[in-house]
Amino acid sequence: MSYRVLLVDDEPLARERLKRLLQEHSQFECAGDVGNGEAALDWLARQHADLVMLDIQMPGMTGLAVAAEIAKQEKPPAVVFCTAYDEHALQAFGVRAIDYLLKPIRKEDLSRALQRAVEWLGKQPDNEVAAGSRTHLSARTHNGLQLIALEDVFYFYADQKYVSVRHTGGETLIDDALKQLEDEFGDRFVRVHRSALVARGRIERLEAQPGGGHKVYLRGLDEGVAVSRRHLAAVKRVMKEL
Repeated sequence: MSYRVLLVDDEPLARERLKRLLQEHSQFECAGDVGNGEAALDWLARQHADLVMLDIQMPGMTGLAVAAEIAKQEKPPAVVFCTAYDEHALQAFGVRAIDYLLKPIRKEDLSRALQRAVEWLGKQPDNEVAAGSRTHLSARTHNGLQLIALEDVFYFYADQKYVSVRHTGGETLIDDALKQLEDEFGDRFVRVHRSALVARGRIERLEAQPGGGHKVYLRGLDEGVAVSRRHLAAVKRVMKEL
């Protein structure tokens, strides 16, 4: 299957470099490239794209504003931001971007973003994310900004005032409070303990432990997560719905 890509960047050299990088991915073809946000929306009104790769800071309409307009479409394309600045990350995922690449774009980062685009496009429209909801979490680490896709999360765990997220790439401290995460993503995560939320879609089994209590086991993770007696009935109810 071939995917059509629209490149949006006010720097012609940046568009040319992205074109060259895309040539290494046979599934994707550059269907068009434009130099500003207004031109991007005009192009999309006349032609179809599966993926839009957007710069954020451009003269006139910003990439964030363009993405907000794209999100209003009945069947919007996937959006990946390409920018030299990382301070817009949270805003980027507020307008439903599936990834956020920092310039100069590395080949391995582009490959990851394109794979996420394939997965995202394959899930539409059945698993469409509600408009305005985050698809990624953002954390500042000693290596800079780290972005964690919600679909990669196994569970969240609170230890006193700190919240960690266990995900396919390891474990990361985040600034979000556990209650905030539960309120925002309650349709995707279930509380199994006063200190833990687990991904509903990753639940595989519930096991009673020899020393008492229960643990829930998640697809892709060897370790189990303790389930408190208070939340046991809710976990069983969720498992019946899966």
